[in-house]
Amino acid sequence: MEEKTSVLRNSVPSFSISFSSANIDLGLRLPHSDTIPDDQALDERTSRSIPDKYYAKYAGDTPDGGLKAWSVIVASMLTTFCTFGYVNTWGIFQDYYERVLLSDSSPSAIAWIGSITFIFLPALVTGRLFDLGYFKIPYLIASCGLIVCTFLTAECTQYWQFFLVQGLLTGLFSGIILPQALSVVSHWFCKKKGMALGIVSIGTSLGGTMFPIAGQNLIPVVGFKWTVRVFGFMMLVALGIASLAIDRRLPPVNVKGGLFNLSAFRNPAYTIYCIAGVACPLGLYTTLTYLPVSASAVGVSNNFTFYLTAISNAASGVGRLSAGFLADYIGPLNVMIPLTSLVGVLTFVWPYASSQGQLIAISVIYGIACGTYVSVFVVPPMAMGDVGDVGRRVGMFLSISSLGTLAGTPISGAINARTGGFHGPGFYAGGVVLFSVLLLLVVRHLQLGRLYGKC
Repeated sequence: MEEKTSVLRNSVPSFSISFSSANIDLGLRLPHSDTIPDDQALDERTSRSIPDKYYAKYAGDTPDGGLKAWSVIVASMLTTFCTFGYVNTWGIFQDYYERVLLSDSSPSAIAWIGSITFIFLPALVTGRLFDLGYFKIPYLIASCGLIVCTFLTAECTQYWQFFLVQGLLTGLFSGIILPQALSVVSHWFCKKKGMALGIVSIGTSLGGTMFPIAGQNLIPVVGFKWTVRVFGFMMLVALGIASLAIDRRLPPVNVKGGLFNLSAFRNPAYTIYCIAGVACPLGLYTTLTYLPVSASAVGVSNNFTFYLTAISNAASGVGRLSAGFLADYIGPLNVMIPLTSLVGVLTFVWPYASSQGQLIAISVIYGIACGTYVSVFVVPPMAMGDVGDVGRRVGMFLSISSLGTLAGTPISGAINARTGGFHGPGFYAGGVVLFSVLLLLVVRHLQLGRLYGKC
């Protein structure tokens, strides 16, 4: 072993880590441990803290396919179905609560219920636990908690109850299982990671389509309570299957630093990317949240407004899947930047839509563009460091970005209440989304040192 280690040390440059056995090459050639030149060099490094004896057994080339790897992808997709997919249907709840259950509350106050479901602060803890090997038990407990919260939502009658159960607790449990489901993808896919994450994010599109359609058809027949209970049964089946199929591949790694890896912020690209992760959600979900309400305001039938959310989420499936494939070939930032710009432009345009046809067109194009961002936005932070530290790094990013998601739609709701229309929220939300695009361009420049090339 000492002789083999010596040969390895003499066979690679000092700035790379490699293990050569058969056709296994785990090296990453980086000019500096805290910088990333472009996405062609955004392959995760194997952690220095993993003993050499584990390299050949665990840290060989990622499978990038196979029955087990694809079963994990299906499990992760079911997880996004029950988390992001369910949360992305908030527009139907916003509309129904404003008209029926919570008509005495302001749109901004109601929007806080939906925005807090995007809270990913637990990702700081679960990301660290994931790296340490604590995966199945937290995932199972949080899955059960999410299902229970869904059933309890059906019993809520007052604002504080909805805020606590459907908002805070649903967000906390989603914030536990979603980062784990995303992080585990890097254990099974590397070269095809963009495609894998694109497929995983299809779960969001399916959930965002099925839940609103089910709600639109069930509420008039069985009422609100039983409609939400049906949602709970759907989650029970989906998360039950996911809990059995999801699994990690690499051994636990006790990377130094506790919950925070502050050294990650020495990479300016990662720091600015986190800032962009706060800015973009401040406006990203405004159109999706208030689309049904704005449709009602211009005279679209209440029987159809529910479908606008479903249409947008269904269209996002196209963006999510295509973005995953494209990211593997041209880089995630090259995919995100133009499509996120389109989201900002459409957010400006949305308040001026005055007919059902115009709103449908905006729903479709917005869904495709928004789905692109959500599909691959975790790929860059995944690759900005060691694979053994991927859970903590992604967890930090998601926790930071959740601050923008938490405040975005309530701010838009407050502007709507003050101005009495949606032009103000549209200008605000579109502006912050385009500002985030400028930050993404800065990140791209920092990684390439120029504004062209794969990234």
